[in-house]
Amino acid sequence: MRELTRYILKPLTFIGALNWGLIGLFGFDLVAFLFGPATVASRIVYCIIGIAALIWLIWAFIDRPAARNAR
Repeated sequence: MRELTRYILKPLTFIGALNWGLIGLFGFDLVAFLFGPATVASRIVYCIIGIAALIWLIWAFIDRPAARNAR
């Protein structure tokens, strides 16, 4: 699970955070710019990023206490 988090989930989460930062600061939606506003492709990208963030968040909270108790 650590490789999945390191190479897939965290980068997707950072991309999502970057996109939200661009929206908040400049009103610029990078995903909509690249794939078109409200297209199927942009919705898929938003879903993939959201699912990655959710999995990473759940894994971070569930796995950490077990790792701390093992020490």
